[in-house]
Amino acid sequence: MNDSQKHDELPLPDYDHIPLGNLASHIEALDERSLIQLLSYEHEHGNRLPVTQILENRLEALRNGAEPTGSVPERMPEVSEGQPGGSPVSPATSGPPINPPSQGVPTNPAQPRSGSGAPLT
Repeated sequence: MNDSQKHDELPLPDYDHIPLGNLASHIEALDERSLIQLLSYEHEHGNRLPVTQILENRLEALRNGAEPTGSVPERMPEVSEGQPGGSPVSPATSGPPINPPSQGVPTNPAQPRSGSGAPLT
């Protein structure tokens, strides 16, 4: 079984793109078997400590009598189609070009500054 097949069989859609702050609420609907599957996948791939801690804490809660609540969504609302992690940047939405000062000195007179109205000396 290859990695994409394992990923497609995970109990949460778009698992790899769920923001850390939302993970705890998304796993509330999972049972013990599903959490163990996610933990195994996480250990084999990202092995991110904060993620494994959230998964392990929920697994411990289930083993201590907590019940799965809610349902697993088919699609995660915070993950946009084809754009994991954010929105596209276009010329209309990008910031102004930045002219960093030479040698990291913001007051270096060798770099012209716009908008001050004062002539450069």
